[in-house]
Parts: sequence; structure tokens; C-alpha cells
Amino acid sequence: MTAGVAAAAEEVPGVPAVPLAGGKRLRLLLYAGLPILILNFAAPYQGLIGLPITFFLKNRLHLSAHQTAQFYLIVSVPLFIGFVFGFVRDRWSPFAAGDRGHLVVFGLATAAIFAVVGFIQPTYAVLLGGVLMITALMQFVMGAAAGLSSAVGRHHAMSGQMSTVMNLAILAPQVMAWPLGGLLSGSLEGAGAAAAARILFLLGGGLMLAVTAFGALGPRRLFDDAKAGAEPRRLAVGADILRLVRTWAIWPVVIIQLLWQFAPGAGVALQYHLANEMHATDAQVGAFFAIFYAGFLPVYALYGWLAQRFSLRTLLWVGAVLAVPQMVSLLFIHSAQGALLAAIPMGLLGGIGQAAFTDLAMRSCPKGLEGAMMMLFLALYWISNRFGDLWGADLYQHHGGYNTTLFATIAVYAAILPVLLLVPRRISAGKDA
Repeated sequence: MTAGVAAAAEEVPGVPAVPLAGGKRLRLLLYAGLPILILNFAAPYQGLIGLPITFFLKNRLHLSAHQTAQFYLIVSVPLFIGFVFGFVRDRWSPFAAGDRGHLVVFGLATAAIFAVVGFIQPTYAVLLGGVLMITALMQFVMGAAAGLSSAVGRHHAMSGQMSTVMNLAILAPQVMAWPLGGLLSGSLEGAGAAAAARILFLLGGGLMLAVTAFGALGPRRLFDDAKAGAEPRRLAVGADILRLVRTWAIWPVVIIQLLWQFAPGAGVALQYHLANEMHATDAQVGAFFAIFYAGFLPVYALYGWLAQRFSLRTLLWVGAVLAVPQMVSLLFIHSAQGALLAAIPMGLLGGIGQAAFTDLAMRSCPKGLEGAMMMLFLALYWISNRFGDLWGADLYQHHGGYNTTLFATIAVYAAILPVLLLVPRRISAGKDA
């Protein structure tokens, strides 16, 4: 092993990394990313399914913006406790089949709920209960997919490249959701409410059947490698929780993720700013966020290359420094057309940081708790994002307008820099094989 690979291997005591040749590595990366990609297309809280549901609540059930926000707050509860679902993945193996069992059992269960909701009259209560159940079941599947990817990335000393794949799989559906979800929603406008909901939820069910099929028929090498070098399960549940909590390396990750996703000027406040002060149309607001998210994609791909040439420590500092001024361009924009141009550098500046922070999360968790750690990492996104929106809305409405939220966001991002000093060098010193 090279010095970089050896350093990366030290993060998993007693479990040496096994570098792979280029072709085998690429295949494993693509295999690991596929279920995450499908899950994010199927997720009823974002992506291809989520946007039409929002329009359905607004146009068919005539919910106000506040009522729609309440709906999504309730159905987001399983996202806030994602750690629990990841911990289940780490502790329990359905039918002794490991991640395959989780993908099959919970993928099939999620598809069944999608189908049931699709054939029931779409009242508010039905949609609320159905989407809540689907979201909860989907977290079991996501826990398996995320834990699987993290374990394989660490085992083959390619956590940086796996971070690229995972972030691409999560973000690509969001980029595509604006045009595709809008087209899907528009195509459903001519159908009756029941027929429209049925088509939408059956599409989600079909996607979950694809995840189920991947769990049953997916490549053996991927699932075997996730278990390679795994330590025998000796600890009780409480002891495993303590093992995670007492692992110092996870706490810088937790703090960084909370700060990075707590962006009071990047969510609701920005949407209102674009619509009210810049007089952007709904289509222009959608285009802004599509361009913003799309800007991350090429940088994610670049990160997979950089991770093989530079240590994670270097990439963490580069990513964090670039992230601090991510939103500064909005200070100089005074029109909707200008905002579309500003979205380009915003996405490009944030990509290295997001990929590096995900890479750090993969490297930092204790062996055997990959599912718990990665689901905690994703749960912190939702928690911090939602509360950042609340603070941003308050600043925007009562404390100086949008520029106040923007300066607050810059200050929060700058606070990430001193936290990097707390990252153990044994975790961040290595680079990918």
C-alpha cells in the first residue's frame, strides 16, 4: 500500500484496506450509488415524487403555504431520527441476509404502502399518513444503502470517491426534479384527483420495486465487500450506542454538518427574496435552484479525482475556505436574471466542501456502525436545514431583510474553519487508493 492508503487504513483498526484496480473500483462505486439514486427519485419528500405532491396539496387540496409547510414538517419526523434506522441496519440482519435483507424487506414494504395509498381516495389525512409511513420505511432502506456504500468505500480505501458517488446520487434527482417533476405534475392536471394520486404513487411504488430487485439480484461482490473484515457482534445495544458516542472522531463531523446545513439565507428566505425583491417568477425561482444544485455536480466529479491525489485534510480546508464566500455574489445582484448567473458560482464553490465533509463522515465512524453514522449525518442535514429556515425567515421578516440572513450564513460557514482543527490527523491524513 502507498503511504496515503496506509494512513487511510488506520481509521479502521485491525482491518486493512484492500485497494482495487480501476475497472473493479468503478463498477463497485456505480453499484453502490444505484440504490441511493433510485431512492432519492422515489422519496416523497424531495425529487421526482416530492414536487408533484407539493403541487397536489396546493392545487387539488387547496392548502395554504403554511399548511403545506406543516405537512412537510410532520412527515419529516422520520428524517430527524435517521440514526435509529441506521442503527437497526447495523444491529439486525433480516433472514441473515445483511443489507440484501433490508433492501428486499423494506423496499417491498415501501412499495406496498405506495400502492395502497395510490388506490385510496387522496384526502389530506390519507396523504399525511401515507407519506409519513413511506418516509419511515424508506429510512430503513436508506440506512442499508448508505451503510453499504460507506463500508465498501472504507474497505477499499476509496471513501473520497464513494463520497462523490453518494453526493451525485443524492443531488442529481433534486436537479432533475424541477423540470421532470413539473412536467409530471402538469400532466396530472387533466386527470381526476384520485387518478392523479394513483399514477404518482404507483410510480413511487415501481421505483421501490426496482430497489427491491437490486437487493435480491444485485452483485454479490458489493454485498460481500461490505461485510469483509467485519468484527463479530459482541456488544449489547447500549454498549454499541456508547461506543459511537465515545468515538471522538464523530463529533467534529457532527458540528461541521450542523453548521454547514444551517444556512438561514439559502432556503425559505432566499425564495421570498427572489420573488419579492427581485420579482422572479415561480419558473425563475425553480431555475435558480436547479442551476445552483447543478453547479455542485461537476465539482463532485472533480472531487473523486482530487481525493486520489490530495489528503482529506487538504481537501477539507480547501472546501471550507471556498464555502465561506459561497453566497457573496447575491450581494451584487438586483434582478432575477442576475440571480440565475449568481447561482452558478454558488454551486461551484460549495461542491468541494460538501464532498469532503461526507468523506470525513465515512472515515470517522466506528467499524460496524456505518449505517448509524451515515444516517445520523443525513438526519443532521434535515434538522439543521429546517431550523436554519426558521431563523432565516425571522431575520428576513423582522431583523433587516435578506442581507441580514446572508451575512448570518457567511458567519456560520466561517465557524466551520476552527472546527477543522479538531479533526484527528489519523482520520484526515490519508488519500484514496
